[in-house]
Amino acid sequence: MALKNSSKSKKIGVVGVGSFGAAIANMLAEKSEVMVYARKEEVVAEINTFHTLSGREFNPTIRATTDPSGLCRDCDILFFMVPSSGFLEVVRNFAPFLYPYHVIIHGTKGLALNLGKGESLDTVQKLKRSQILTMSEVILQETVAVRVGCLAGPNISKELSLGHPAATVIASKYNEVILEGQRLLRSERFQVYGNSDIIGVELSGVLKNIIAIASGALAGLGLGENAKGLLISRGMVEMVHLSKALGGSVQSVMGLAGVGDLVTTCNSVDSRNFTVGFRLAKGETLDQILATMDEVAEGINTVRIVDAFIKTAGIRAPITENLHRVLFEDLSISEALQALMKYPFSVDVDFV
Repeated sequence: MALKNSSKSKKIGVVGVGSFGAAIANMLAEKSEVMVYARKEEVVAEINTFHTLSGREFNPTIRATTDPSGLCRDCDILFFMVPSSGFLEVVRNFAPFLYPYHVIIHGTKGLALNLGKGESLDTVQKLKRSQILTMSEVILQETVAVRVGCLAGPNISKELSLGHPAATVIASKYNEVILEGQRLLRSERFQVYGNSDIIGVELSGVLKNIIAIASGALAGLGLGENAKGLLISRGMVEMVHLSKALGGSVQSVMGLAGVGDLVTTCNSVDSRNFTVGFRLAKGETLDQILATMDEVAEGINTVRIVDAFIKTAGIRAPITENLHRVLFEDLSISEALQALMKYPFSVDVDFV
């Protein structure tokens, strides 16, 4: 199915202008006319009047709007860059104005829940895979959009905004979506790979955030590079088993959205998830950390959802289990570390 109009003559829409959305919008604006959606009138006014965003320089050709219908009318290709906590609400706001000809590529590394009315994660006795939604599954469930993709990889927003060399993966069941994403984003400084396993790529981006929190905790404790190497390698094994249980492939975990993003996030002080772990190890409570963070650390909610799933499915995922106890059950970081060091691993690699 061809796009309704030539995408070269249409604007490209970006929904959400947090740090990652802003970086992607600026990159898209190098080749295309870009319109961004923001919920707050003052953000839109700043972009349109001063060509800045939170006081920082923003590509002067980018226009902003608070109107979902206008964005959907003017743009055939939309990049959704919204935290998972608000993703469902935003998608529902856009749903009345979306058509099957729209291409939607999201960059959100989180999970949503598909529960009954009045249910929550605290009240559900068992959490099955059918009750867990990746962001592409949210889009497909809530809208008439068909051609959906995701963008994932080692993409620290600060480095992207500085123009440092980087790469990402566009994943979709539709090759057309991958090709459009590559055409729009690829440059001399930014490589864009393709992958048909959208669920596996989404899960890779989601699951590595769990390991990144643990890596930050190791750094906060000052435990060195050997411990980090141990965590990353065992974390990768855990990601593989969890991804398979949730419907993803081993290959995607081995790729840029998995291992590539895992290594980057586990070593980056600019990662929100790493920062959460670091601050926990320094003695702050989760409530104190959340109260002072400008943007969401997706891994916190991911830990809650994945821990509930593995208890239902009967899977062991020791890093996730112990991190859940640290975040929500008052286990100390040092006690969690002791539990992990005593865990009876006997085989190095058991998935190939």
